[in-house]
Amino acid sequence: MRHRTVFEVMTHRVVTVSPGTPFKEIVRLLVEHDISAVPVVGEDRRLLGVVSEADLLRDTSELPDLEGRWAGVRLLSRERGLPEAETAADLMTSPAVSARPGWNLVETARTMDRKGAKRLPVIDETGRPVGIVSRTDLLRPFLRGDTAIREEIEHDVLGDTLCLAPDTLRVSVDDGVVTLTGRVEERADIPVIVRLCRSVDGVVALHQSIDYAYDNLALDVEPPR
Repeated sequence: MRHRTVFEVMTHRVVTVSPGTPFKEIVRLLVEHDISAVPVVGEDRRLLGVVSEADLLRDTSELPDLEGRWAGVRLLSRERGLPEAETAADLMTSPAVSARPGWNLVETARTMDRKGAKRLPVIDETGRPVGIVSRTDLLRPFLRGDTAIREEIEHDVLGDTLCLAPDTLRVSVDDGVVTLTGRVEERADIPVIVRLCRSVDGVVALHQSIDYAYDNLALDVEPPR
């Protein structure tokens, strides 16, 4: 079995800024390249942080609306003695949560969910950005065709990994939904089969109607001799 990696789905062309890049230049880059965040890198090209649309909007949220009304009564950053954010160094979120090219999509999705991130810079072993992976990128495997999913389950999972005879289970796939039917020797094998098939990239859901010859999960059943 083979899971797709971040390297296979990420955007390889990375738009970066330096710590001294001005606010307006960052906005221009986001609009020009139709992106929602840029990594901030130092002179050695190593990742320092990330500036996202949220970071830029956070800096402008204290301004009054068009009619001069303030959003609230809290003190502005400058009234609290904090500097106004003018450059990437002032705006960026640091340290940046990042991914590695060899990560599979499951662990990447878990990291995004845990950190509440919409995209992650992808860095190499030296800490330099080599790509960007977004939530949309992680959904790409679900565009796989039904035939490709069925063949991977039949050959890689049932055949190569579980060493089942070709006629043991029948596999059908419709819009990413997998159905397994057939009969196996032991009941305990069924959860393993389901888990491995469900983990194939592109599987949306899995239904099974698998019978068994021996219920090795029941304590009062004698094993076959």
